[in-house]
This record gives sequence, structure tokens and C-alpha cells, in this order.
Amino acid sequence: MFQRSTKPPAGAAAARGSMNADEAALIERVARNDLRAFEVLYRSYFPRLTRFLERMTRRPELVEEILNDTMLVVAQNAHKYNKGSKVSTWIFAIAYRKGLKALRDLNDPVESDLELDDLAGEDRLEPREELMQLQLRQLLSEAVDALSVNHRAVIDLTYFQGAGYREIAEIMGCPIETVKTRMFHARRRLKALLPERLEDIL
Repeated sequence: MFQRSTKPPAGAAAARGSMNADEAALIERVARNDLRAFEVLYRSYFPRLTRFLERMTRRPELVEEILNDTMLVVAQNAHKYNKGSKVSTWIFAIAYRKGLKALRDLNDPVESDLELDDLAGEDRLEPREELMQLQLRQLLSEAVDALSVNHRAVIDLTYFQGAGYREIAEIMGCPIETVKTRMFHARRRLKALLPERLEDIL
């Protein structure tokens, strides 16, 4: 099961603070209609938002449109960013709302076979071990896919984006206790789904 470290690596907080300061400076330039600054911000967030929206929506064909809508809002509202939260929190909150809206507007649901590539090991494995790992990745993907959209979002923001509960609460626009409750139910659901399926491949 997913393990979440409670202690950040040494220097991690300082690095995050420096990164946010750099991103805040970019936002200020975007607010002044600096196209170059927007391009840098877009390239920086493109892979992170793509992974988040793919996992959240399970609709790969919608991701690019949602992402572009998100970054359009960022560009149009850069002057409203007040540094009350991290730049990443502000942008992911916009992406989350845009993702929810896209799902509400969706008429024809589409199946997705997206895998959780981030959970794959990089070491070379024996053929049988490699097959087992591929099967495990598929099981994890199917298990997460069975969660509700809010539970998928909490799992992704926590384990793949490195966000804390307070930041997730800002992104999702809900109390911290609601985030904790969603995480509790998401983890319980995953634990219920995985053990019986793991027996088939281990």
C-alpha cells in the first residue's frame, strides 16, 4: 500500500520556498502580459497537470482541453494571485475545478487503460518478476480507477504531487477534515480491492 513520509528530506522546505518564490515572480510577469513568462510556467506545469488530470478524470481525450482551459484562467487572472497560498496550490485548484466541470458536462463516458507509471521500479528485472510487476501496476490502476473522482484526486495530490492535507483542502475547496475523511475512505477502498486480486499474481 502507498506509504506517505511524514518527514520531508533535509532542505526540502527551503527548496520548495525558493521554487514558490520563483513561480510567484513568473505569475507577476504573466500579469504584465509577459508571454515568455507564461511559456515557462506552462512548460513547468504541463507534465504535472497532465498526470493529475489523467488520474482524476480517467478521460485522456479531455486532458489537453482541461489543461489549456486551466492555464487560460491562470493567464487571465494572474493579477488576482495574492500570494496567500503557493502558486502550485492556486493552479491545481483551478485545474481541479475545471476537471470537475468537464466531467459534469461529459455525456459519453470513455474507458481508460492508464497505468500508474510512477509506481514502476527502474531496476531491470527477471522476466517473471517483470511480468508480475506489470500485473501489479495494472491492478493498482484498476483499483484507483474504481475510486470516486474526489478520492482519486486526494490519492494523486497526496502521493504523486506531494501535497499536504492543508494544501489539498485549499485545492479542493473543502475543510481539512473532509480531506482526511476522503483519504480514509480511499485507502480503505484500495485495501479492500487489492488483497484478493493480488493472490492471483503472487
